[in-house]
Amino acid sequence: MDRNARIYVAGHLGMVGSAITRRLADAGYANVVTRTHAQLDLLDQRTVRCFLDEVRPDYVFVAAARVGGIHANNTMRADFIYQNLVIETNVIEAAFRAGVRRLMFLGSSCIYPRDCPQPIREEYLLTGPLEPTNEPYAVAKIAGIKLCEAFNAQHGTRYVSVMPTNLYGPGDNYDLATSHVLPALIRKAHEARERADDKLAVWGSGRPRREFLYVDDLADACVFLMEHDYSGNLLNIGTGKDVTICELATTVMRCVGLEAELMFDPDKPDGTPRKLLDVSGIRNLGWEARTSLEEGIRKTYDDFLRSRFCHHGHPDVRETRTSAGK
Repeated sequence: MDRNARIYVAGHLGMVGSAITRRLADAGYANVVTRTHAQLDLLDQRTVRCFLDEVRPDYVFVAAARVGGIHANNTMRADFIYQNLVIETNVIEAAFRAGVRRLMFLGSSCIYPRDCPQPIREEYLLTGPLEPTNEPYAVAKIAGIKLCEAFNAQHGTRYVSVMPTNLYGPGDNYDLATSHVLPALIRKAHEARERADDKLAVWGSGRPRREFLYVDDLADACVFLMEHDYSGNLLNIGTGKDVTICELATTVMRCVGLEAELMFDPDKPDGTPRKLLDVSGIRNLGWEARTSLEEGIRKTYDDFLRSRFCHHGHPDVRETRTSAGK
């Protein structure tokens, strides 16, 4: 990418978008275009078309999405499929109308079948049923991937889709009702330590295995792929390593400084039994994640403490989710 290229990051105040924006700034890209939700409603097709027709960026990163954990995905199913479909179709179609030829769509590893072989290769997409608890979100993300592929096939565009594994890091959502497992555990462990609890309750059996990627590593991978002119349709991004939820909770407690007994609730859903991505594709291109899980959790805990400080009487200029324009 030319350092003077005009780059639009959709969802720049969310966890993913803010990490991409930081990475671009660190790399010397001075012409990064952003808009808040108040300035640009990505659910409004006409407004999105007018904005991109005016700005005419050279590159677009589609990091805007409605996201959440198992509970949010399972109870707000209509919101998750509708809002994600509208956001991605509005941005991708408007980018095409504005002449953008390089666009990156950020998906999610939940697009893959619930019980597909491990580690998960890109070609396993659409080879089996999805995990029921987040099926609406996954269907919306699959539609975004196929939309990019369709524009490439019909119009010769060069849109790429990347599939990150479970993400965490600065700017995460720590709301227990809507967050993913890792930020939820950070908050629960911190509050348990404040109360001097001797037990920490965790959803599910603790046996499912998950892979976690620090969000700044994802941002580095996204910019790396754009800079190296990657032109494939779909590429996994992750660490290639997974842990059980029990191991994750133990690491979180160590980072937070909580000494307690883990108490699992088997009546709560586990979700997919295992989700480990095959990341040989991006490794073969010369990229690997750098941040260890424990180092990343410690950095994320620091971010959580800062966010709590801001919430209790001080203005917090960040927004912590990757929803439309957030």
